[in-house]
Amino acid sequence: MRRGCISLGDIQCDECHRIIPYPERYLASDEAGDTVLYLCVDCCLNKGYARYTEEKGQQVLTFFLEKP
Repeated sequence: MRRGCISLGDIQCDECHRIIPYPERYLASDEAGDTVLYLCVDCCLNKGYARYTEEKGQQVLTFFLEKP
């Protein structure tokens, strides 16, 4: 399951290993099995787990899958 979260400043990205500062967003994903994978926004965009959508005339970052 994927969850979009807001960092409290003590989360580290598992891909690029940088600390995700408060109040930056990140993705917590446990799709790989028992462990939870934490990814910053940049790594999510590079891997295709996040995308920008147009809502009410503004660009919004979303971790949701595309609508069918």
